[in-house]
Amino acid sequence: MKTVVFDLDGTLADTSGDLIAAANACFRDMGEGDLLHASHDAGTALRGGRAMLKLGMERLGRAGDDAAIDSYYPFLLDAYSRDIDRRTVLYPGAMEAVTALRTSGYRVAICTNKPEALAELLLTRLGVRDAFGAMLGADTLDVRKPDPEHLFETARRAGGDPAQCVLIGDSDTDRKTAAAAGVPCVLVTFGPAGGDMAALEPEALLDDFKDLPDIVGRLIGPPA
Repeated sequence: MKTVVFDLDGTLADTSGDLIAAANACFRDMGEGDLLHASHDAGTALRGGRAMLKLGMERLGRAGDDAAIDSYYPFLLDAYSRDIDRRTVLYPGAMEAVTALRTSGYRVAICTNKPEALAELLLTRLGVRDAFGAMLGADTLDVRKPDPEHLFETARRAGGDPAQCVLIGDSDTDRKTAAAAGVPCVLVTFGPAGGDMAALEPEALLDDFKDLPDIVGRLIGPPA
């Protein structure tokens, strides 16, 4: 079976607001106030907790303070889990595209570098977990994206053939993962780094989720 595998943060959902809020909770605990801003730090937020902490420490003139980053990372995860869906929104048309792909006969799954428990919690809170045949997070396996085995195992657990999948993402990590796996990659242009996606030369760019079923059909053929 052919499988459409999605990244989560920045691809299916804009999670940047809640991620930035969690990072700022760390900086307030340090006595520094809010250091990150949704208006221009969303791209960093979608690269994960450590990336946000690193940026904040740089703004404090403490670049390279890995000890502080390691110390506050669990604090950030706790803060994030408490308000994981307060500001997060699914991108317009995302779930309609997922439904259309499933109805056509494709297997649909998520491969994310978000910790598995947090990804499960977020998808459940958003009410969409059951739409995906499998969901593998950063700590589900001993490897994570861009290691292709993370993608391959996601396809397997969804009941698909790992050699016949396509990865939908929003970053150079997703592009590298698909290239290492030898499968097509579709990168979305509506996220914070959307303008940079063309330079990564994916097999397709996605401006609107309504176009995704046709793109998938072109790249990997019909589901059967």
